[in-house]
Amino acid sequence: MTSALYEIETIEGDDGTMHPVEQLWTPSADDAVDSGFVAHRGLYVSGIDDATDDHLYQVGFIVLGHQRWADVIEGATAYMARVHGWRSLHLYPGDDPAVLIPRIPRAVHTHGVFLRHPHPDHGCGCEWDDTWRLVWAPAIEPGAVPITAMRHPAAPVSAAGLPDPDEGAPATWAA
Repeated sequence: MTSALYEIETIEGDDGTMHPVEQLWTPSADDAVDSGFVAHRGLYVSGIDDATDDHLYQVGFIVLGHQRWADVIEGATAYMARVHGWRSLHLYPGDDPAVLIPRIPRAVHTHGVFLRHPHPDHGCGCEWDDTWRLVWAPAIEPGAVPITAMRHPAAPVSAAGLPDPDEGAPATWAA
């Protein structure tokens, strides 16, 4: 028996029955942009934050599907430009340009499960309505979709918590 890598949260309804707070969600061209993804040359890219801390800017980027590393860099740069009005991927807006960031981190091909809040049949009206979270998962996990992920160059190495193929994570380095 194996334990689940993710758990869909539940809440007790007024009638005492348990309802899902989240649902499995597969972003598509129809709803990805409405949910915070930026469409750039056929790619859907979004910034992600570290689950353990609240950052002013993204600590990493995800692109739907398994994409080339160069395309992920271009998509991440487009995301920063559209969302933050910033053209440089090497720094966060307002950082000292004298600080050298030697190179952009490598991107990885991995899989993840998107959980969307709330479940459409049981809306709760909280601040998390219509938001999603990503849980890294093996390709065989129900609901898993292919993702290319990359840490923001200015973020601490451990900030994004991306799967590391060199550490045995279910991921491979993007070409």
